[in-house]
Amino acid sequence: SSPIYTRRMQKALKYEGVDIITIFKGLQLDIGAPPQFMDFRYTVHDRWHGEFHLDHCGALLDVEPMGEDYVRGMCHDIEDPTFDATALATNRKCQVRPIHRPPRTPADRQPHCAWTVIIDESYPEVDDIPALEVIGRTQAAQTVLDPIDSSDEGAADYAGPLLSDFDFAAFSHSALVRIADEVCLQMHLLNLSFILAVGARAGADTALATDICTKQLIGVAGIGAERIHRALDLPGGIEGAIKVAELHPLFNPVAYVDTEFGPDVITVRRSPAHQDGAWVSLVSPSEVRPLQAIVQAVDPHLDVEVGGSEQEWTARIIETDNAAKELGEVAVVKFSGGASFVFEPRKSLPLTVV
Repeated sequence: SSPIYTRRMQKALKYEGVDIITIFKGLQLDIGAPPQFMDFRYTVHDRWHGEFHLDHCGALLDVEPMGEDYVRGMCHDIEDPTFDATALATNRKCQVRPIHRPPRTPADRQPHCAWTVIIDESYPEVDDIPALEVIGRTQAAQTVLDPIDSSDEGAADYAGPLLSDFDFAAFSHSALVRIADEVCLQMHLLNLSFILAVGARAGADTALATDICTKQLIGVAGIGAERIHRALDLPGGIEGAIKVAELHPLFNPVAYVDTEFGPDVITVRRSPAHQDGAWVSLVSPSEVRPLQAIVQAVDPHLDVEVGGSEQEWTARIIETDNAAKELGEVAVVKFSGGASFVFEPRKSLPLTVV
């Protein structure tokens, strides 16, 4: 999924290229490198040579308590192919290689990791993996979003200098909407890749695969709703639950998930997301827990009544007398520091060649 969504964002914000600067801009807008939580700091030596290090790696801090095997699984087994995939979206002759990385020695080593990024014509080209073609054929990968309105007040693209931190406040409303929609598609594309991997391991046991994918959705749905509600200081009750749902990645972007919202109802119609078997296809009158996770993140006294078919249904949000117990799938996600992480304002500075 990474090469697909990286190229989408490059095109949307008009910073397509073949050099280190293009790669670094892409990382700043990559769902796998959320700003500050994964605090990438960049150094540009020239167009073909650069470095980055992480002053703070929230993902590392999540897995370090679980032991060295988990750390190696993330910082070696996951990162090596992931960085290659991210880089090949810009230049297949790029290599991202560690200067140092966890397990940390000493245990409090700073920065958490450091990497070189080099583009050299002598390097072998990085090949696509077979799953990339599968994901490339999905509706999510081919979703057409509204173009950015260049007449809107604020920046409409990222064609200028690389900045130390992406300055969201400098961009126009139109650009921010497009960025948010692209990030939602990044989530869907990653989830479709997850579905492929789970299906390959579950084999003929499709019920097991569906159960695993549904549990993942419940956790994401609840924590995502909680963060949206808190970040935007939305009201409580049914009104707040509807507003959270309207903004939730489960139902976005609207070009991919066909949803209509009323004062207390959510109506879903068959959409491209159903064709892909994306998150919304796991929700139905017979499986309401992802919706419960969303509304109960706003108020544990809320619940849903869902009627219709497996792919076209209406959910009515209702108030109850009793507070629901937090779903276990939501509780386990709170193990991650990302669940409660708070972003801070930062000043963005242009990065020049050192």
